[in-house]
Amino acid sequence: MSTWNFADAYEAIAAKVPNSPCQIQGDRIFTWADFDRRTNRLAADMIDAGLTKQSKVAAYLYNCPEYLETYVGAFKGGFAPANTNYRYGPDEVWYLFDNADAEAVVFHATFGQLLDGIRDRLPQVKRWYCVADGTAPTPSWAVDYDLVVDGENPGPIRPQWGRTPDDLLLLYTGGTTGMPKGVMWRQDDLFNVVGAGGNAVIGIPPSTSIEELASRPDPNTPGLVVLPACPLMHGTGQFTSLIALNAGGSVVTLSSRQFDVHELLGAVEKHRVQILVIVGQAFAGPILDALEADPNRYDLSSLIMITSSGVMWSQENKAGLLTHIPHVILFDSFGSSEAVGMGGSVSTAGVASETAKFTLGPTCAVFTEDGRRVEPGSGERGLVAVGGFIPLGYYRDEAKSAQTFRVFEGQRWSVPGDWAEILADGTLVLLGRGSVCINTGGEKVFPEEVEEELKRHPSVRDAVAVGIPDSRFGETICAVVEAEPGQEPTLEVLSAHVKSRLAAYKAPRHLVTIDSIGRAPNGKVDYKRLKTMALDHLGLSS
Repeated sequence: MSTWNFADAYEAIAAKVPNSPCQIQGDRIFTWADFDRRTNRLAADMIDAGLTKQSKVAAYLYNCPEYLETYVGAFKGGFAPANTNYRYGPDEVWYLFDNADAEAVVFHATFGQLLDGIRDRLPQVKRWYCVADGTAPTPSWAVDYDLVVDGENPGPIRPQWGRTPDDLLLLYTGGTTGMPKGVMWRQDDLFNVVGAGGNAVIGIPPSTSIEELASRPDPNTPGLVVLPACPLMHGTGQFTSLIALNAGGSVVTLSSRQFDVHELLGAVEKHRVQILVIVGQAFAGPILDALEADPNRYDLSSLIMITSSGVMWSQENKAGLLTHIPHVILFDSFGSSEAVGMGGSVSTAGVASETAKFTLGPTCAVFTEDGRRVEPGSGERGLVAVGGFIPLGYYRDEAKSAQTFRVFEGQRWSVPGDWAEILADGTLVLLGRGSVCINTGGEKVFPEEVEEELKRHPSVRDAVAVGIPDSRFGETICAVVEAEPGQEPTLEVLSAHVKSRLAAYKAPRHLVTIDSIGRAPNGKVDYKRLKTMALDHLGLSS
């Protein structure tokens, strides 16, 4: 059985198909030879800057070719890349870089001003790399990314500490207190969990070795073309991009920083995209609307599959899409940053799978809280767990690692907190998180964080944040507020207040004012009761 390191695999692929496209954005096309050269130079510069074995490299970027270059440059140097949510505010970005022990940061120029305000609190960062985006010049305290990666290929980078299958990728995801936590993926585990160069849905088997992996791409035939419409800063975008590279294919990223459905569909047509990656209704709704409005505007015949993960994708939308592109497979994946491949749902023409119903993944099971396996058809509810290739835990957080990574039946499992039941035929029916986490457009929002900011406003005595169903984003945030006597807070004012301290997606989009939050003596609140109250007030149903 092979053990995998992404850098070793990509060097072998680049040697086999040097002139094949590897990354595309607009009119920018980078071949595999370009990719190999640029990532070699980045890795060499990081070593020169003083990074050592498993130093952390943060990517603070919008979708662009430089994102994956940053990751693979880190892999080549024996470093560990980490993602950064570009919606975060200064304190959140500082927390992430500090928590990750980041020693290098690759950032778009538009973030220069924010970083200038926090960099004195990050003395461990040895190099700041600025990627030009036309918004601002390269700061004096940073180096120009293009000047680093352009030029002659220095050849393969062989750090003195070497590369191993144990080298990490850190995937930062929302934490139970609102602060992100870094999921530690060994490269070998991650390579295997994303298919080891294969794709089960479209019938490509895993590879058995780097030599066999590199033998698959044909220099004379276009490789797999994948377009992640969702952010590369999240696991869905990252991991599906790695699947494309593992197959010796190419990754297409969009140029706009706001979702434009016509840019998306135009790119599918122009670049003959085969796999389109979205995140539920936030993308699928506008796609269907565009196809309904002008069914013949785009040639989507190259598409093989549309895949989604991270948020609800409705049966009605799937059925609608399949009337316009009946040759496409719709794959709805159920998983998380900590647990890839928990379940899947495949829809094809005439058969659109039901929302929140999945086929249980091959290494998955459902357990009661005390570790007893839930039997199919029993009607019992439990927590979904995935075994096999799973992360080591959360970086620098043994307590939260112990809560999520648990031992049942003598085996280690990842148990992110999703409740479900298993029907007699083995179908997994997803019930939701046991916690009160709100999932809005694929972003996790934890109510306590929003509530604390709401309560800082002088017009608010107490507040609770609940999730309200939304056809596009899955959920949006509703602030349930107990006002100070004589005060009448408005949604506009409270939303702006939250946005001044937190990422914009954490701001409420609905407001319900009530006489009293009704906390219990221990300070706890009945979220279910308040959510029902909010839904009734807004004239909605759960």
